[in-house]
Amino acid sequence: MQNPPSSAPLPPPPNKLGPLLLYFLNRLRIYFRHLIRRVLPPVGIERQAEVIMKLRESSTPDFDFFVLVVLSCMIATFGLLINSAATIIGAMLVAPLMSPILGLGLASIKGDTTLVRSASTALLRGALVAMVISILITLTNSLLPFISLQDLPSEVLSRTRPTPFDFGVALAGGLAATFALIQPQLSAAMPGVAIATALMPPLCTVGIGIALGRWDVAGGAFLLFITNAVTIAASASLLFFIMGFSPPGRNAEGRLPRSLLVSLTFSGLLLLPLGYQSYRFVLDANLSRQINQVVLEEVTAIDGELTDISWQESGDALDMEIAILTAQNLRYADIVELQANIASDLQRPVRLQVNQVLAARLDPRVPPTFTATFSPSQSASSTPRPTATFTATASRTPTASATATATATYTPTPGLAAVWRVSGEGLSLRAGPGLDQARIGFLPAGSVVTVLYGYEIVDGWVWLEVRDREGRTGWLPQYNLNPVTVTPTRAP
Repeated sequence: MQNPPSSAPLPPPPNKLGPLLLYFLNRLRIYFRHLIRRVLPPVGIERQAEVIMKLRESSTPDFDFFVLVVLSCMIATFGLLINSAATIIGAMLVAPLMSPILGLGLASIKGDTTLVRSASTALLRGALVAMVISILITLTNSLLPFISLQDLPSEVLSRTRPTPFDFGVALAGGLAATFALIQPQLSAAMPGVAIATALMPPLCTVGIGIALGRWDVAGGAFLLFITNAVTIAASASLLFFIMGFSPPGRNAEGRLPRSLLVSLTFSGLLLLPLGYQSYRFVLDANLSRQINQVVLEEVTAIDGELTDISWQESGDALDMEIAILTAQNLRYADIVELQANIASDLQRPVRLQVNQVLAARLDPRVPPTFTATFSPSQSASSTPRPTATFTATASRTPTASATATATATYTPTPGLAAVWRVSGEGLSLRAGPGLDQARIGFLPAGSVVTVLYGYEIVDGWVWLEVRDREGRTGWLPQYNLNPVTVTPTRAP
């Protein structure tokens, strides 16, 4: 007699997806291992011994190593301060810091504790010496300012914001350096790798930032150096493992050593701060582009030309300073309205400061014209000029006849003019035509000068030679001069 069917659920069928996936992944790993072995065959024992011996010698912190560190640091620091890319490239070629980093990569694969201690000591001591020397050079320049550091050079600033692209450069550079070290016929590629990875300039930038009290500069440059060092060491360990530098009897199945996994994981973690730096850089770039666009539109709306802009964030507000080139003097109300419009477009408070530059607008098709002026007597100027001449003739019936002659030409004729349309209390008298000429005096608004024969056009401005009441001869823009007309009176 058969038992009744049980109400308990049946066990699930065996899951065959898991074993199939593991089998597929294992076959894929074997395929890639054979492919890599075919492309990059393992290095022989003799060549491995030569590479290990070479790295041990170059990773030893001996006298020669520190001499090269000192010299390369001096060259790199000088190049950063004078903003010379060629000088910095020379420092990269001299710097010996690549060898200890490759030594650390090899030691992590071979398990060579002696090489680990030697390479670590060389790298740490070399980095410390480089930062100290760069600090001393920067402090010396601050005491004896051969180079003004009011604004940091672009070569310094370019090493303060590492990005994931720098990570990619270090990864490729470490692989290239390791491959060139293993293959003796590719030793000529090492200088190019040294230039690409740039280990010494970030260390010198750290020293410059510390000496100047710019911890943001020092922190960004130090992050760049750590990124380069760790990524180069990890990529070197990976390529050493692929080329057969594993200790005998280990990793028979081609599995990655634990030390290599740790190096690769630490390198991957560096992508987090690099990604955050890139994110902040993108935000700053978008804000800068938005500010430039808004300010340019608002300045154009008041018939001005934007020549310079600088800004910085102060809490929620923006402290902004701009330079405007205009043909007429702006009023206080115009500046207040400009600030309000910029703040409205940016949707945040703005504290604006405007530096106005007055300029004349010239058209090559319309030549300049000058108005003849009358002078009452020769005492205003000893140079002949158009004057009003009065001749009194004695006759039976006394009469007075007046004949006035004036000739207008394109050559400036001496006359009187008053200083006007100035942005401020007055105008500077220049030694020559142009805003870059030396100032030889100051003329308050309303000062009367004598216009002489000098006439020049410099940077779109018409400049006239004048003489002031104190006898100083200089140059003023024609835009700031208003001709003075003197009405002749009859003499008894």
